[in-house]
Amino acid sequence: MARERRVNKQAGAETRERLIEAAAETVRSEGYAGTSARTIAKAAGVNSALVFYHFGGVDPLLLAALDRSSEQRMAAYQEAVARARTLEELVEVANAIYRADLEGGHITLFSELVGASIARPALRTEIVKRSEPWIDFVERTLERVIGGSPLAGLMPPRDLAYAAITFYLGVNMFTHLDADRSRTEALFRLAGRVAPRARLLTMRLPRRGARAPRDGAGGNLPG
Repeated sequence: MARERRVNKQAGAETRERLIEAAAETVRSEGYAGTSARTIAKAAGVNSALVFYHFGGVDPLLLAALDRSSEQRMAAYQEAVARARTLEELVEVANAIYRADLEGGHITLFSELVGASIARPALRTEIVKRSEPWIDFVERTLERVIGGSPLAGLMPPRDLAYAAITFYLGVNMFTHLDADRSRTEALFRLAGRVAPRARLLTMRLPRRGARAPRDGAGGNLPG
């Protein structure tokens, strides 16, 4: 009996995995409008009733697919941005992230669900909730790179994080209209040109109350 339960549990887990993978692929290829329990089940090679049995509906399944994709991307992003020490390097990483998301299909999955959430309040609530960890992640990264600098004083990392997420979402949506990606590429080139010119604004200010080094104690006074 115990063995039978283990087999059934394993089979259930495998079915869930197949449905999650099929849901993501169906949204990427058919869009949200063309995604249903039937199309997902067909791609997964299972009965459509299993969509409701395991997830309770199509939208919860699509959110599970988004969660899986976001979890994988977050792990990759954390590793990528950890190497960035300047605003210029951060722009380069952001460019690479955008390209990876575009090629990997994460942009399509995210954009389709955001678009669908406009007319579906319950889905919108779930998308907003899933945006918060990304805003926190961007804020922490910006705080590490520009925290304590004049730029951070003018544009707090939290505000910049919201701007970055808004920009990312806008680029995602616009990608569908920009067939050859020329305009999107131009935006990243512009960011690449601006970042070096903002170098002075990202230099950290000395801590308030810090004393200037005395001769022989970390520096020499001009004489």
